[in-house]
Amino acid sequence: MDVADQLTKDKKDKLMLVLSFTLIFSSMNATMFNVALPAISTEFSLHASQASWIITSYMIVYAIGAVIYGKLADQFKLKNILTIGLIFFAVGSIVGFFAANYWFIIIGRVLQAMGAAVLPASSMIIPTRYFSAETRGRALGMTSAGLAFGVAIGPIVAGFLTTCLHWKYLFGISLLTITTIPFYRQYLDDEVGTPSKIDFLGAFLLALSIAVLLLAISTANLIYLLGGIVCLAVFIIRITRITNPFIQPALFRNSGYSIALIIYALGAGIGFALPYLTPLVLIELNHLTAFQSGLYMFPGAVAAALLARTGGKIADIRGNSFLAFLATSCFFICFCSLALMIGAPAYFITCFLIFGYVGQTFFQLAMANTISQTLARNQTGVGMGLFMLVNFVASSTATALMGAALSKNNTTVYFNFLFFQFAGAKYSNIYCVLAIIVVLIAIIYSIVLRTKVINKGKKKVA
Repeated sequence: MDVADQLTKDKKDKLMLVLSFTLIFSSMNATMFNVALPAISTEFSLHASQASWIITSYMIVYAIGAVIYGKLADQFKLKNILTIGLIFFAVGSIVGFFAANYWFIIIGRVLQAMGAAVLPASSMIIPTRYFSAETRGRALGMTSAGLAFGVAIGPIVAGFLTTCLHWKYLFGISLLTITTIPFYRQYLDDEVGTPSKIDFLGAFLLALSIAVLLLAISTANLIYLLGGIVCLAVFIIRITRITNPFIQPALFRNSGYSIALIIYALGAGIGFALPYLTPLVLIELNHLTAFQSGLYMFPGAVAAALLARTGGKIADIRGNSFLAFLATSCFFICFCSLALMIGAPAYFITCFLIFGYVGQTFFQLAMANTISQTLARNQTGVGMGLFMLVNFVASSTATALMGAALSKNNTTVYFNFLFFQFAGAKYSNIYCVLAIIVVLIAIIYSIVLRTKVINKGKKKVA
């Protein structure tokens, strides 16, 4: 029996509801501590660099864990992997809630990330493993809806809890995820992947490479960058020389998978401009508070959550390439509008952001569905785990590049020929570049990926 037919339709529907519910808290937990940093810094007298580790430590472990859990899911029962991850998440939440000093907050966040990392991997693995290619888009749409809804309400929930109660309740609300464990154990089957010896040294080298490279990106440190490159080189040498490496080199010889990862990296990078640049624009140019800027961003995130399932249906009916076309069109409209009307009243920005957030969700759906169809059954876990890892690395890289561009106070080049010498020129320039990258993504997808992989048939990893 095919894996996609092992669960009844009723179990599949319930499983996706539970997964979507869990993903709401996962995405909230990844973003809502940004709002609480000032309060935590004040309470423990932290410097900005110390406070940033509350976010950075979580994201590094979260990114590494997505790949490791994906690899483990190829060999062990997914229900057991999820159970372990959610228990770690709950333990970290308890440690953080009762934290009496800065270091216990860091420990709590690391433990949370060690557990929560199972969720982005599972959000890709479950639709890929248990849904046929004809219905997979709808399933991915549900997971995207959960992630988008969490992003939408995260800052608002964080602002309310931090203001009206205490920042520790941000840890407390995450404990709700432990209630989903019995449902996962009931709805997931007992399928076990192909047992093999785990390459722990390879896993360590990959984790070290990712951690050092992310540190290099976030701190703009050349020493870290060189160290990360060396670690990555050693990892590559190892996986090419042992029998059962942590990641099979054959995965990257799958041209469809490799090209799709590159396209997704570009899209994930430009998509991160929405949550990163928008608050800066609204605060600096529109003179709003951080909370007000979150409210103006809220409609876009909600629209993305509401339309995610529709995007999945479009992928199932019209195909991934059509959904990718819609996604890049929305991106292009958003970035061109922001470039031309930077500094406009905030309600205009809200309208433009709706196109951007919907484009971001549709793009992730199209690429997740495309990539899942290039993978062999025994590479689904690690393949989709790497897909999620690319998201974190691309977002961090884009943040560093955009931050560097914004740090240049004397803007002398104007990509937007309609405006000169105005306060928002540096933002307009960035949005112009992002619009150009969108066009590049559309060309690569439609010409290279679509003709090489989709039209000629998917290559499978042996």
